Order: sequence, then structure tokens, then C-alpha cells
Amino acid sequence: MTARPLIGVSTYLESGARWGVWALEAVLLPAAYPRLVQRAGGVALLLPPDAPERAAAALAPLDGLVIAGGPDVDPARYGAERSPHTGPPAPERDAWELALIEAALATGVPLLGVCRGMQLLNVALGGTLVQHLEGHVETVGVFGGHPVKPVPGTLYGGIVPEEVTVPTHHHQAVERLGAGLVPSAYAADGTVEAVELPADRGWVLGVQWHPEQGEDLRVMRALVAAAS
Repeated sequence: MTARPLIGVSTYLESGARWGVWALEAVLLPAAYPRLVQRAGGVALLLPPDAPERAAAALAPLDGLVIAGGPDVDPARYGAERSPHTGPPAPERDAWELALIEAALATGVPLLGVCRGMQLLNVALGGTLVQHLEGHVETVGVFGGHPVKPVPGTLYGGIVPEEVTVPTHHHQAVERLGAGLVPSAYAADGTVEAVELPADRGWVLGVQWHPEQGEDLRVMRALVAAAS
């Protein structure tokens, strides 16, 4: 029986999380992420923030990597002043996930960035972000949806060749593309909704939306297949 590939998923570090009688600092991840990995045929392993120099060791036993959605990337990471719309920084998570991305790119581990994860991939490769977009979050704390159109001939366009409506909740987006990245899907207003590296750079894809909040398994199945 073929072993299921091990897919690491980055996590949140939150203070004051509550369960039962406890209110403590906790490592968190919405359950939809590991469930999506499991439904797509992988085994999900959670990667809590750690010292950046340990990223390569953490990645070594893994077959694939997901950088999960979450808080805004610190604008200092891409040389910008903080906008009033930008949320508080998460320095430990920024440093850890950037190190994971760099290790994945260096070793060829298949990599999927989800929302913040796509934005961080762009920053890791020298790109910048738009710190606030109007109209992309309908209700705070509630996932909305809008159509995205694939670019034919891209990795994403081969996985999902038709326009689809995706679950979304974001107010930031790619501004200047990072080195080597190409857009592979757009929203109707021209916002870049997916980015990727050419095939000779390995399996590297970032999506602006949240596939874990929907029923379409194709993106995660493609990552699991690449990791197999």
C-alpha cells in the first residue's frame, strides 16, 4: 500500500486562547486545513513557529508544504510604511514562514501558499503588497466569494481550467510580483488571484483564496500528487 505523503501546514501562535478552564498561549490552525489535506489524500502535520534556522530540518521529513492564511504580513518585510488599514504584526510567524518558504524553494519541496501564504511567497521573492483593497471583504469574520479566471497554459490553469467562484476573505494583495513569479489567475477587477513559478523551479503555487473553506479539492489534490 502506497504511503500517503506528509504535508506540513504552518500555524498561528496566539495569546489568550481559551478552552475548558484554560486561557493560555496556544498554537492554532483552523481544522479545515488538515481536513482538506486529509480529503485530498495526504497526512497533515502542523508546523508551529520555531527558530528560522530550524526550517530546513523541519521540512526535511515532509513531502509538501502549505503556508496557511492568517494575519497581514509586516510591511517592513517589503520595505513599506505601515498603512492604518494593516493589522498588527506577527513577527515570529513572518520569520518562521519566510524561512519555510526559502527552504522549500531551495530543496524543491512542493509548496502551496494560501491567501497570506501567497502574499508571503511574493514577499519572499522580493515582491510587494497592496496593503488595503476595498470591496474584497464583504463581512469581517465571514468568508465571501467571487469568481477567479485562470490563465491558460499555467500550472493553475491546468488544475482548474475554468472560471470558478472561490471562498475568499482578504484585504491585501500582490502589488509588484516577486522575482520569477507569474500570475495564473485574476479576479474581475484585475487583482492577481494566483501566482506560481515556472515548472523548472518546481511545484510552487500561491492562491489568494481559501480552498479549505470550499468543496473543490483540485488544488490540494494537485499538491498532494506533486508530493507523492
